[in-house]
Amino acid sequence: MSQQGLAPRRAALHLIDQVTGEGKLLPELIGAGALQHLAPEDRARAQRLALETLRGMNRADRMLGRFLQKTPPLTVRNVLRLGTVEIAGGAAAHGVVNACVEMVARDKRTSSMKGLVNAIMRKVAADGPEGWEKLAIPRLPGWLRGPLSDAYGRDVVIAMEAAHFAGAPLDLTAKGDPQAVADAVGGIVLPTGSVRLADAGQVTALAGYDTGDWWVQDAAAAIPVMVLAPQQGEVVLDLCAAPGGKTMQLAAAGAQVVAVDASAGRMTRVDENLKRVGLSAEIVVSDAFSYESDGFDAVLLDAPCSATGTIRRHPDLPHAKDGSEFGALIEQQSRMIDHALSLLKPGGRLVFCTCSLLPDEGEVQVDEALARHDGLSVDSDALTVAGIDPAWRTQEGGLRLRPDYWADQGGMDGFYIAVLRKPA
Repeated sequence: MSQQGLAPRRAALHLIDQVTGEGKLLPELIGAGALQHLAPEDRARAQRLALETLRGMNRADRMLGRFLQKTPPLTVRNVLRLGTVEIAGGAAAHGVVNACVEMVARDKRTSSMKGLVNAIMRKVAADGPEGWEKLAIPRLPGWLRGPLSDAYGRDVVIAMEAAHFAGAPLDLTAKGDPQAVADAVGGIVLPTGSVRLADAGQVTALAGYDTGDWWVQDAAAAIPVMVLAPQQGEVVLDLCAAPGGKTMQLAAAGAQVVAVDASAGRMTRVDENLKRVGLSAEIVVSDAFSYESDGFDAVLLDAPCSATGTIRRHPDLPHAKDGSEFGALIEQQSRMIDHALSLLKPGGRLVFCTCSLLPDEGEVQVDEALARHDGLSVDSDALTVAGIDPAWRTQEGGLRLRPDYWADQGGMDGFYIAVLRKPA
């Protein structure tokens, strides 16, 4: 097999090795140029193969476990996982088997195992997609499954796992009329107004990209700005603004937006996206705690978090993380809430949100903020927005979104959202 034919598979293998062996996340690897040596079509294929393998890894291990007497080295195991997921997806078995053998043969550290890989992959090919479909939906790792089961119950977690395994369609936020965007790109309008495409293909080739009619944003991620309800001329701070979807929503509503984030590189991308869609905001590169301007009508704080609500789109997370750093994130979120409140004018509103499924990063944060700040209140009336199911409301007055919601339409990211009012 030619080097060209192997290139996207080898690149995918590198990504998978880095996630499972080094605890790195795909966005940081890709952002650092891991796929830059590939042609655009191979780059897209490598990313797709890595995502599909990570999403189906638990199921691949179950299939391979029937044929392996002992666990091979990580890279060889990942070659087998990659090949198994490809065959399960309907790829031609002969080509996949040959590619897997070639990948291990080209590496001096693994070349002695090419016979094993050949034998195992032929057995997987004999089982084919039929054997794959008989296996259970991949489960979350214990460090995450346990806390989520405690919070939501076993049946809900099983539903979440099914949503994770199904993956995520592409959601767009329209600058103007959502129905016009949906008609142009061949999508549907969701109850909250986002546009959803089941099979988007290349994003930059979609109608309306060059003219700035929309931007990519998961439907759940668009809801925090909806409940903040920015008004024309209001001065609004988007704290921790990158990647910028909420900044664009705020600006499109007519607010005077100050977007703050610590990453200069990501804020350059935010600026580029604002220009593409014909919107404007003040871009500030700063650590959130170092930003001191006050008197804002509203602050949107999408705080750094575990990102456990985004596994539909980021199946690398359960394999790269073990939950050990989440305690530090939770403490940081508490301090960010306190700092964000100090930037509000009296009577101003703070929307606190995290793309997390963990109550410690959502409901508990709001309960504790209310205990720390006299006169602070939760504005639950702000949650009365078209498309938001009243059943999503939580006891303390926020919103809990889950990946298994809208399951028949492709789900949504997990989010927690609350609107806090500073005393006048």
